[in-house]
Amino acid sequence: MTINERQDEVIEEFEEFSDWMDKYQMLIDLGNDLAPLEDKYKTEQNLIDGCQSRVWLQCDITGGKMVLSADSDALIVKGIIALLIRVLNNSTPKEVLEADLYFIERIGLRDHLSPTRSNGLLAMVKQIKTYALIYNGNGNANGNT
Repeated sequence: MTINERQDEVIEEFEEFSDWMDKYQMLIDLGNDLAPLEDKYKTEQNLIDGCQSRVWLQCDITGGKMVLSADSDALIVKGIIALLIRVLNNSTPKEVLEADLYFIERIGLRDHLSPTRSNGLLAMVKQIKTYALIYNGNGNANGNT
């Protein structure tokens, strides 16, 4: 499944709800369903700068594809990173770099987040794209190849 196909799937799921309280609940559920990040990855190096909550993001390369895992100490933020992982996980660095993450606008996510959470969302996207840039450039950046 391509990044755009996964984005379209997310958009369809969010369109089932008209009330943003239901959409927030969906984010919380996505966060609760996110596999726990191993403690060894909860390091300062993996903390995302720019997030009010603590968010750890680990990226490895397996078979030329980015394998993302993450955790957060805030439920909605954990749901947001879970959404990003769902859309971008198991894609090549090139695909991630070229991705237009239109689902964020289409589901109204940025409009319904506080300014600090919206900045955190941008920081998460930036960090994922930074990993993609590093891996795309040399194929290895502290991860598994």
